[in-house]
Amino acid sequence: MKYHLVSGACGFVGRNLVKRLLSTTTDNIVIVDDLSVGTHPSTWLPDYTSSRVNDMEVINGRLLYFETDFRDWLNRLHKDPTWLKDSYGLDFDKFEDVFHFAAIVGGRAKIDGDPMMVALDLAIDAEFFYWVTRHKPKRVMFPSSSAAYPVSKQTDTAAIALSETDIDFTQMGQPDMTYGWSKLTGEYLAQIAAQYYGISVASVRPFSGYGEDQDLSYPVPAIAARAAGKEAPFEVWGSGHQGRDFVHIDDCIDCILMAMDNISDGSAINIGSGKLTSFRELIGLFTKFAGYNPEIKPLLDKPVGVHSRYANMDHVNNTFGWYPKISLEEGMRRVYDASVARLAERNKQST
Repeated sequence: MKYHLVSGACGFVGRNLVKRLLSTTTDNIVIVDDLSVGTHPSTWLPDYTSSRVNDMEVINGRLLYFETDFRDWLNRLHKDPTWLKDSYGLDFDKFEDVFHFAAIVGGRAKIDGDPMMVALDLAIDAEFFYWVTRHKPKRVMFPSSSAAYPVSKQTDTAAIALSETDIDFTQMGQPDMTYGWSKLTGEYLAQIAAQYYGISVASVRPFSGYGEDQDLSYPVPAIAARAAGKEAPFEVWGSGHQGRDFVHIDDCIDCILMAMDNISDGSAINIGSGKLTSFRELIGLFTKFAGYNPEIKPLLDKPVGVHSRYANMDHVNNTFGWYPKISLEEGMRRVYDASVARLAERNKQST
């Protein structure tokens, strides 16, 4: 029996990856999450059943859940490498695939509002890669971020599609706040793990991932929910002319798994659509779905981040033949429909 490991498994990307693995493999999956951001598997797994072995929850027979800080979990393994076997009967030598999503995450308010808390990602990733070089799993996925790109290339004077080569560890630009620095450092550790320790590591730089089950602290579901409620005037942080590269979570998972199969040296690839969409355009799409045309009210005192951030997908398209399958309109329609369903459910419960 094979065992995979997913840290941060109950967050947005983690739980979508776990659901994909459950549907495409018959392997056991060890998941770790302290629920500081994510939600318990009972809220997102169909046909949820559960039993316990000590403090490990066995979900649907082959999902093995530890509700704890990932750093504490790693420290237990550092101190006692046979802990999983001795305490829980998990009798295997090495993890097969390891997906590392444990992180301090959040939207622009978190990145700008509490940058020192976000910097804890540096500690999480250092502990993780130290463990990886000792345990030596078969393959490792490190999710970096488009925030690792130099902010000097993301201004309002020119919208530049960001290429993988725009990050050069021999000649650094400044990434986006502590979040960008932590992801950039993680990429460097991924390359060290591959080069010096022989670990197969793939890294990805997702741009603005979104999906139906994303937390409302992120802009896409928040804007969709407000459109479903027919907000007017419609508020937007900043001018609304700042743009991002939106890519659906299903496409993100596809690209992550493709990268695992094709990259082993720790290098990173973009995950994006290659198209820049402004927040005003996004509002226009959602309000079109909702059937109204409100006035846009800029909130110039709110944090907005860089002006233009989108991916150059030439390397991924040409080298790996990967393209996103879900169009912006289709993906945003899914998010809007989910928002309408949640609003209807809330209204039903309140009556």
